[in-house]
Amino acid sequence: MKNLTLKNIAKAVKGTLCLNGGNEDTEIQGVVTDNRQVQKDYLFIPIKGAKVDGHRFIEAAFEAGAAVVFSEQEDVTKTGPYILVDSSEQALKDLAAFYRSNLTIPIIGVIGSVGKTSTKEMLAAVLSTKYKVLKTEGNFNNEIGMPLTLLKIRDEHEVAVVEMGISDFDEMHRLGSVAVPNIVVMTNIKECHLENLGDRDGVLKAKTEVFEHLAKDAAVVLNGNDDKLITVKSVEGAKVYYAGLLDASFSVYAFDIKGEGMVSEQATFHTECGEFCARIPLPGEHHVSNAALATQVGLLLGLNLEEIKAGIEGVETIAGRNNFLKLKDEITVIDDCYNANPASMKASLSVLSQCEGRSIAVLGDMGELGSDEKSLHFGVGRAVAENQISVLFAVGELSKEIFEGAQQGETQTHWFATKEEMLPVLKETIKKGDTILVKASHFMEFPKVVEELTSLFS
Repeated sequence: MKNLTLKNIAKAVKGTLCLNGGNEDTEIQGVVTDNRQVQKDYLFIPIKGAKVDGHRFIEAAFEAGAAVVFSEQEDVTKTGPYILVDSSEQALKDLAAFYRSNLTIPIIGVIGSVGKTSTKEMLAAVLSTKYKVLKTEGNFNNEIGMPLTLLKIRDEHEVAVVEMGISDFDEMHRLGSVAVPNIVVMTNIKECHLENLGDRDGVLKAKTEVFEHLAKDAAVVLNGNDDKLITVKSVEGAKVYYAGLLDASFSVYAFDIKGEGMVSEQATFHTECGEFCARIPLPGEHHVSNAALATQVGLLLGLNLEEIKAGIEGVETIAGRNNFLKLKDEITVIDDCYNANPASMKASLSVLSQCEGRSIAVLGDMGELGSDEKSLHFGVGRAVAENQISVLFAVGELSKEIFEGAQQGETQTHWFATKEEMLPVLKETIKKGDTILVKASHFMEFPKVVEELTSLFS
């Protein structure tokens, strides 16, 4: 890893290097916060969690081949070199910022309330037709995960697509100062993390903190169909582009959009370089918006329309994110249970409504919605009815409101306090040809519901 010798690392994080017989010119080969992922000549960064203190695993890290570790404690080991720091988490960010300052490849920051991961996947698919791309893995988009993602960039990578997720004010300042993105892509501004951010104006303010940390000659690509993002008319030091659906004023826009049930979307994309038609192998109009954003980024990075089209048509889903699982008896489970907020719930219900057979929505509580949490859950219930979902299974205290909101339609509705109470009834209800959407906030642990269903019908 370029310039990451023990001496340079200690200087970058303002730490004290204790060599314990090591060599200050040793160059590390990787950075991890999980000692089980340590390989030869890695830096292990112990994080103090709510339940476990990573300092307990320093000796195990050296046994696995670590070249050096951070430590918030003096004399933590005699086995190998350590760098004494005030805070391991801050030292991780400082190290990533130093490493990023030595990189010359474009860093693309993906930001928004809903659709960051699917947009990241679309961007990576498009850009991979021309470049070697590093992208955020899993949910590594916070103040630990995002710096670790930057520290995975190697000489062979030509562009990095990095998710940047926040839940409070000032977090984006900290992420932005580390990533210093060359291109920022914003998907939308929706009702999320309202417990901290107050309302959608607060969400916009928090997300756009990144604009104070852009690289020189940066570009900002915004979803022009979002009523909050369209108010961003200029960003100092950056050129602003709008991309989206059906608006000829955007630099890239999609039109002639045709949904193909729960299989795909087709659209024609207008750009300054011409037009092309693409089949997106994912259901839901929001994926057309993602493709428009990716098209604009592709053009900025020198891709031609054929390369962009190939990338759009090659995108894939990932587990927990609108992932379609085909089971026996023609049963389909839509695994969308990584997380949830009102906007993503409604988008997923719209997709579910396109299924050919009976539609079943298994929905759970959504977190961090502030004082309007009940009305926002009720609104999801109304969306269940409006989309004419056949059966609703609502789970959790707040989801009583989803249950109540769905009463205005013809949906068969059920409410349960826990998923353990719900599962036996759900299993008895499912019939051949059903499509089941499973979605809730992460704390509801709905992957267990998906596991139960895949086990039963596999």
